[in-house]
Amino acid sequence: MAMIAGQKSRLTWAVHLSVVVMVVLWLIPTVGLLVSSFRTTDQISQSGWWDAAFSVEKAFRDRIPGDGETQEGGVYVLTGNLLTNGQNAADLKSGTTITAFGTSGIKPGAYKAGETAQTDNGTMTVNADGSYKVTGSASFEGDGPRVYFVADMPPAFTLANYRQVLFSDGMGQAFMNTLTVTIPATIIPILIAAFAAYALAWMEFPGRGLLIAAVVGLLVVPLQLALVPLLRLHQDVGIGQSFLGIWMAHTGFGLPLAIYLLRNYMVGLPRDIIESAKVDGATDFQIFMKIVLPLSFPALASFAIFQFLWVWNDLLVAKVFLPANDQTKVMTVKIADDLLGSRGGDWGILAAAAFVSIAVPLGVFFAMQKYLVRGLLAGSVKGG
Repeated sequence: MAMIAGQKSRLTWAVHLSVVVMVVLWLIPTVGLLVSSFRTTDQISQSGWWDAAFSVEKAFRDRIPGDGETQEGGVYVLTGNLLTNGQNAADLKSGTTITAFGTSGIKPGAYKAGETAQTDNGTMTVNADGSYKVTGSASFEGDGPRVYFVADMPPAFTLANYRQVLFSDGMGQAFMNTLTVTIPATIIPILIAAFAAYALAWMEFPGRGLLIAAVVGLLVVPLQLALVPLLRLHQDVGIGQSFLGIWMAHTGFGLPLAIYLLRNYMVGLPRDIIESAKVDGATDFQIFMKIVLPLSFPALASFAIFQFLWVWNDLLVAKVFLPANDQTKVMTVKIADDLLGSRGGDWGILAAAAFVSIAVPLGVFFAMQKYLVRGLLAGSVKGG
């Protein structure tokens, strides 16, 4: 039955629902990473990011100092506060309460706060506000008993992770190094690929079909296969581990996609315009500079986005083709080596570093995203 005018098909609603589901699936881990970037390491280890707005329970171990004992009716007494004067006071935020305590690490919450526990030579009482009272039949002689307690810590958010990332030694230099690598490594392959794509699209010469097939084949070759041979080649020609070397490496790795994308786009340009220019006596260079290049700007912009994001977020190529010193480290290497360490277990620093490192790529993407879809669609459906 034909659709009624003004009504959307069920397929349209299915497409919209699928898009919403995909967006939500992508947003959930991003939101989790953002929330984790503002949490402390203790809270991240104790609960998931979805519990960031709720209190967190954590067990602590402390030793009650025995040098402040007093005597009450022949009994030695120790008093104090675990939350303000204990060994863990620096890690306990304002509003923390003690829910349970114990005298053994096996059962740190054996007694509820406020109850009295029997010890080897006396009693122990720990209240919710952290105050405690320990009694003993003999002097503690400066060495009080151990106490274990479970604290209910309120939710806490901090900018310490971002401060550590932004103001760590050498981060400014790493940022400038990243720009030094990314900008040339984005511009150079675009310039080379634009000339090559025009030749493959509009110039007739022997072996053109084989070259197009080779470009398509190079799209599926993993770059990891070429890292060691390419580095040896760089060392043989004298550029070794340097900025020039990494520019050439990124250019080589990015050229297949760039040529494929631009060539498919240029093939779809109106043939009448180019043929008319040739009839009027224009050279291939003039046609390329004055007609093809301006009309191909969406494809150029779409590849520039891909290449910029790839080079900015790259770690592997930077580790291979740049020297291992602070003067040449890019942000990804700086974060991986100096901030996260060999184990990379500090999730707060990792999350903050992720959002710091994507700030510039996001700006580039939103500035040029209107050309992205146009360039990709035209390059994917047109060919010749």
